Amino acid sequence: MDQVVLVTGGSRGIGAATALLAARQGYAVAVNYRQDAAAAQAVVTAIEASGGRAIAIQADVSSEVDVERMFREVARQLGTLTALVNNAGILEQQTRVEHLDAARLRRIFDTNVIGSFLCAREAVRCMSTRRGGQGGAIVNVSSRAAVLGSAGEYVDYAASKGAVDTLTVGLAHEVAGEGIRVNSVRPGLITTDMHASGGEPERVARLSAGVPMGRGGEPEEVARAILWLLSEEASYTTGAILDVSGGR
Repeated sequence: MDQVVLVTGGSRGIGAATALLAARQGYAVAVNYRQDAAAAQAVVTAIEASGGRAIAIQADVSSEVDVERMFREVARQLGTLTALVNNAGILEQQTRVEHLDAARLRRIFDTNVIGSFLCAREAVRCMSTRRGGQGGAIVNVSSRAAVLGSAGEYVDYAASKGAVDTLTVGLAHEVAGEGIRVNSVRPGLITTDMHASGGEPERVARLSAGVPMGRGGEPEEVARAILWLLSEEASYTTGAILDVSGGR
């Protein structure tokens, strides 16, 4: 059976690195994006230039209608889904909890939590042997923020990733007997442009001294962990949360 992976938030950072590595390992890749069509197409073009198969699909993972359409498109254009990387996530400007408002909280949780649940739901519907599927694997992208709390920066983002950790464990137990493995990676300080979204592009450099390994990580280092968890090499691993954080 051909291996087909959907990477949400696949146009940049960890998502793009994961899409490129998955293609090198033989997956047909669906690169999901919300807004930046050019960035997603650049990932697709790079995959195709190396002889792989890939498509770009626009969808806002916080929209149930978008998510359902996206999964239909993956099936139509690439075939039966065998792997999902729940990577799409957002954060907003660094601030304290006392300055948060409900609108911001809804934006963060709609994408990071509800989006992850909706995509996981659709993946289970595709993969579950109880529903006639062939099984598969899901990897959720969490964050060390879920453990560390991100005080004074984005406790809302950290809390949303705590919910992703709970989804990972609960869903893993729920579908373990249906041919689906569910795991998570919890990246630490990774060099991506996401930090600019929080208002501090140089955040990795500022905090690197507090990492036991003395540096920030690269998206490719997280991607390798994700692809291992998707692979048959991790065939007896489910419900696991793997920290990729340099020891922080």
